[in-house]
Amino acid sequence: MAQTKIKDIRELSVKELESKLRDLKEEGFNLRLQQATGQLENSARIRVVRREAARVQTVLSEHRNKA
Repeated sequence: MAQTKIKDIRELSVKELESKLRDLKEEGFNLRLQQATGQLENSARIRVVRREAARVQTVLSEHRNKA
């Protein structure tokens, strides 16, 4: 899964952003679990998922502050 650009994230609705954030947090949890059990192949993916979740949270807070 490639990194999502901020422009694409800003075009999503609040419901879509919340869903994406939930998916990213779940993926991050699964990656940490794999790392703890020694099954993680791509450790850089953890960083990418964390940063993308932060981007989504930023856009979500921007949407909430607008209203």
